Amino acid sequence: MNIHGVLAIYRFEMARTKRTILQSIVSPVISTSLYFIVFGSAIGSQIKEIDGVSYGSFIVPGLIMLTLLTQSISNASFSIYFPKFVGTIYELLSAPVSYFEIVLGYVGAAATKSIMLGLIILATASFFVPLEIAHPFWMLAFLVLTAVTFSLFGFIIGIWADNFEKLQLVPLLVVTPLAFLGGSFYSISMLPPLWQKISLLNPVLYLVSGFRWSFFESQDVAVGVSLGMILLFLAICVGIIWWIFKTGYRLKN
Repeated sequence: MNIHGVLAIYRFEMARTKRTILQSIVSPVISTSLYFIVFGSAIGSQIKEIDGVSYGSFIVPGLIMLTLLTQSISNASFSIYFPKFVGTIYELLSAPVSYFEIVLGYVGAAATKSIMLGLIILATASFFVPLEIAHPFWMLAFLVLTAVTFSLFGFIIGIWADNFEKLQLVPLLVVTPLAFLGGSFYSISMLPPLWQKISLLNPVLYLVSGFRWSFFESQDVAVGVSLGMILLFLAICVGIIWWIFKTGYRLKN
């Protein structure tokens, strides 16, 4: 493996974070703080507890997961789209690095940034509400798996998109609504039976449920099912990226 090539891509992408720190770090943290003020105070005054957990604490895993999904996709999609946009993708494809090493560099950097942001938001949340993590290992496992999986998904979107509008289409019109409807701010047990069954079709529900279990041992679906869904989506994304590099789909246009 060309470690130097992977590190060159990784360091370049991480350096971009420093140049756009307001957009990459500060903005999501401020948005999360506003979520706590609005949801934690306004709605929390009406809903005291869910499954024995105060509402302010209950929404923390959902907020982290919401940010993790959107930032992972955004970071990874832009990182591979920009070389296509400016034409440096040809230099990348002709460099002595394999397709696996290219994906490792870009996706690794995007996932690292998302994980860092998730941990920053977790630290920020501790200033607003009391937090206890029942299963720290599984919390980190769900955090890393979700960041890697959706960074791969963002990489796919970045290759598929042929303009900046398409780059934002999936995160804004698909991922964010699914995150809000996936139990980020409530338990699906609060919904009517019909809507509970419909919610089970939402893949984000399994991510939020598993992540919330690692905090409070409270879940909407079994932990094993949540983990299985993440691994399934991870495998699908890896398969699609393998197909993209095998066929050359939209790599040069």
